[in-house]
Amino acid sequence: MVELEGISKVYRNGGETIALKEISLKIEESDFVCIMGPSGSGKTTLLNIIGLLITPSSGVYRFKGRDVGQLSDRERSRIRNEEIGFIFQAFNLLPDITVIENVELPLVYSKVRKKERRERAMRILEMMKLADKAMKYPDQLSGGEQQRVAIARSLVNSPSLILADEPTGNLDSKNGEMIMEIISWLNREKGVTIVLVTHNEKIASYAREVLTLEDGRLKM
Repeated sequence: MVELEGISKVYRNGGETIALKEISLKIEESDFVCIMGPSGSGKTTLLNIIGLLITPSSGVYRFKGRDVGQLSDRERSRIRNEEIGFIFQAFNLLPDITVIENVELPLVYSKVRKKERRERAMRILEMMKLADKAMKYPDQLSGGEQQRVAIARSLVNSPSLILADEPTGNLDSKNGEMIMEIISWLNREKGVTIVLVTHNEKIASYAREVLTLEDGRLKM
């Protein structure tokens, strides 16, 4: 599914800063991979490259066999919206719209009709045991509930790949375990490929494979 060959990322802001150095990695369908490393090691940069949010400075990235560097901006946007789901530490819910409207957002961008959007979003909320919260606003929910809404939003387009950046970082241990059980279930029962970034060894233990980034280099 994901194939990286010699991926590097260099940021230039005055002096040169190298975030990633010659990363090569293969992630197959239905894998559950965790990337660990200290702050500043390049974990989030790597996740953002896999998620087509930023482009590498050099190297080749193939997603499902297609060289991402050869795709148009429009096609990359389509893949990002329809085939990749994102779960962030900060939830990133829009505060001025309801829970169900937040979940519907990827379908809006995909130009799905309103009736179908609402039906699909409600099915996902039911799966997350949040159907009774559909018309509430994010600030009326607990942290754990907000993260479940974020997971619902990431799933509404039935992505084959989910990228999770410290998904339990803002949660207490009980809610963190619940979120990780949901993510594990998605991988185990639904076959969704998971790439998760964390610095927490307990969270990493849910993954089938754990990789370490240090100073921008991947240690297998």
